[in-house]
Amino acid sequence: MAKALITSALPYINGTKHLGNFAGSLLPADIHARYRRQIGDETLFICATDEHGTPAELAAAAAGQPVADYCREQHDRQAEIYRRFGLSFDHFGRTSSARNHARTQHFFHALDARGFIAERVLDQVYSPADGRFLPDRYIIGTCPHCGFAEARGDQCESCTRPLDPTDLRAPRSALSGSTVLEVRPSRHLFLRQSALADALEGWLGTRRGWPPLASSIARKWLDEGLQDRCITRDLAWGVPVPKPGFEDKVFYVWFDAPIGYIAATEDWAAEAPDRRDWRGWWYAAGNVDYVQFLGKDNVPFHAVSFPATELGSGEPWKTVDVIKAVNWLTYEGGKFSTSRGRGVFLDEALDLLQPDYWRWWLAANAPENHDTDFSFARFATDVNNDLADTFGNLVHRVLSFVAGRFGGIVPAGGAPGDREVRLARQLDGHLSALRSAQEARALRKSANEIRAIWRLANGYLAEAAPWTAIRTELDASALATRVAVNLVACAAAVAWPVIPGTAETVLAAFGLATAPPPLPGTAGEALDRVPGGTQVKIPPVLFARLDGEWVAASRARFSGRAPGAGREA
Repeated sequence: MAKALITSALPYINGTKHLGNFAGSLLPADIHARYRRQIGDETLFICATDEHGTPAELAAAAAGQPVADYCREQHDRQAEIYRRFGLSFDHFGRTSSARNHARTQHFFHALDARGFIAERVLDQVYSPADGRFLPDRYIIGTCPHCGFAEARGDQCESCTRPLDPTDLRAPRSALSGSTVLEVRPSRHLFLRQSALADALEGWLGTRRGWPPLASSIARKWLDEGLQDRCITRDLAWGVPVPKPGFEDKVFYVWFDAPIGYIAATEDWAAEAPDRRDWRGWWYAAGNVDYVQFLGKDNVPFHAVSFPATELGSGEPWKTVDVIKAVNWLTYEGGKFSTSRGRGVFLDEALDLLQPDYWRWWLAANAPENHDTDFSFARFATDVNNDLADTFGNLVHRVLSFVAGRFGGIVPAGGAPGDREVRLARQLDGHLSALRSAQEARALRKSANEIRAIWRLANGYLAEAAPWTAIRTELDASALATRVAVNLVACAAAVAWPVIPGTAETVLAAFGLATAPPPLPGTAGEALDRVPGGTQVKIPPVLFARLDGEWVAASRARFSGRAPGAGREA
């Protein structure tokens, strides 16, 4: 049995995430975790809310809440949404936890002791009215490029140009609104990534199985020469810096957030200390296969900065084996926008449809090799074809026939013939291809093979036509019906990592309620799982078709709302 450690990029705390966030890391990680459990691997799926940094403070201030209360409330809200989406975390923690504070400070001490921390002075914006230094996001003004009046000091959301606070026209404090700003020196600590370049180069050379997107980004950062990274900030909310003279600073969110994977595992183990050993996953854990799932913008931090932290500590921490990175999901030809409410957010998606509609489409259209555009028209066409017509219709036709002609009992009798031999050969091919795709973490290819098995089952049913054979050849009809029932069970089992709720509903109709359902290794195994004499039930309609009226109404609803009516950025 292999040990699979799986982490998803940590969703930021400030507000409900949209479909693009979900498609970029959370869903792919869950699909892979479910697959690894399905084949019997010992699997640990860890995630947490990323709760430190400037946006958390700003969002809390906008909500009129203390930042700790705001983060706790938002964590609970996100956790409930992910539960409803079927995300199967073993632990969904928080980077503000006491263990993450302690583990982050541990790494800092180790790095400092080995000479990988340097002190430097930076010029930063100071607000006398607020009595504090202002991080870039705390400074708002007019973008010099497009004239947008609410541009932040790090980036203009309107034209997306990167900015420095000094670029802004009429800059002001996001806290007090004061326009009296000064530039003052501030002491900060840097992680000497440049001194770890050779170690990182050697480490990256041993990684295998990364998609070109992830490896090319990591390679680019190393080839251009690693720069030392500032790991402290002038903020009140975060992990305190345990060094004399720096008591008024906290660690940069990107220093402590990846360490949160380890700390969240410690929190998971603490829930059952007599049965769970976090060190077996993270410390001198050579037998663990560690896969990270994230969007392309997070690759540098996971392929360079976090490994630099681990390697620089001099301790035997488990480093990532494979980074599965994906491109962007866009929305109706443009970008999702949290501040303008453009796009579908996860709570709203659940109000529209049950989660397996979204899970299927986002997996089958995953932005693996290029950006993928979501449109309601394309979404409706795809889920109608795949979920309603191909899978849902298969389940309904077969189980309704068993109920109507065999009293709800899977019939025995009949001997397999050439048709069944041919079916088994084709099914073996698809099952093998599916395993290969899942092992490679190829979302689209996996969905293609699942769909191919659904279509194979429909093709067999149409050819064998048990409803016709029953008039003259009862044994032939019984055989075809029993094979079709087993094909339905197989179709649900292979789809379980992607559409778990629906798959479990179908399998429960045969009394097969085990989760995870075993992934059939061969056609012989798949076609013998539901024997003659089994009582079956007809589940409710699995997927309703989405019509043009639904598409038009949904497009209008999510086309964009007035400024201030959207989600928190």
